[in-house]
Amino acid sequence: MTQTVICIKWGTRYGTEYVNRLYSMVKRHTTRPTRLVCYTDDRAGITSEIETFPLPYIELPEYRRWFPWRKISLWQKELEGISGEVLYLDLDVVVTGGLDDFFDYKPGHFCVARNWTQPNDRIGNTSVYRFEVGAHTYLYDRIMTDCEDVLSRYSNSQTFISREIKDMEFWPDSWCVSFKHSLIPAWPLNLFITPQLPTGGAKVVAFTGKPDPDEAMEGCWPREHWYHAFYKRVRPTPWIAEHWR
Repeated sequence: MTQTVICIKWGTRYGTEYVNRLYSMVKRHTTRPTRLVCYTDDRAGITSEIETFPLPYIELPEYRRWFPWRKISLWQKELEGISGEVLYLDLDVVVTGGLDDFFDYKPGHFCVARNWTQPNDRIGNTSVYRFEVGAHTYLYDRIMTDCEDVLSRYSNSQTFISREIKDMEFWPDSWCVSFKHSLIPAWPLNLFITPQLPTGGAKVVAFTGKPDPDEAMEGCWPREHWYHAFYKRVRPTPWIAEHWR
């Protein structure tokens, strides 16, 4: 039976190379037949081995249309080209271990990474999750019928999902780690110590916010304000190149 991994790409934040690298990582880290499906507004440059479809429809106000809220479009009743249980991966993850386990773990449940900044609040981080297509359409329907109320209640889409979904399980904590929150040493050690990939089963490293994988690999952490230069620092991290290819 073929496993399905999906991703979504819009705008210019992540280039085509992110999609192609994700496909390469998925193929290296699965032992069963596995396909990658990408929903996108621009398929130019995406390798032909990746199945591409237009972005699923969702109605959002302009000030949220091109933010992660767009991923709620994946919760509608039907999605082009896929069905059954699928594994979603953000484009900015780095796969470092086997992905087959994500399809075997607690089948029939919505499974998601535990949010690293709210470990005690039962909030998922939707960089890595598995769901059954069409099983929780009320999430999509709520956005489509009561969008402004949802946006006023929830600061981000993953909090909305975590609070509203009727069935949620977390992956084992060792499977999914955050580069920024799990691996970069706390200040001031981050000035001197290179982030290390943990031993013991890390399968996916999520790069939430900044830095992105290419930036962390080179030791660059883009900053919004000048004073961030004093503590938002990361040493060049060469192991990223070994896996992010």
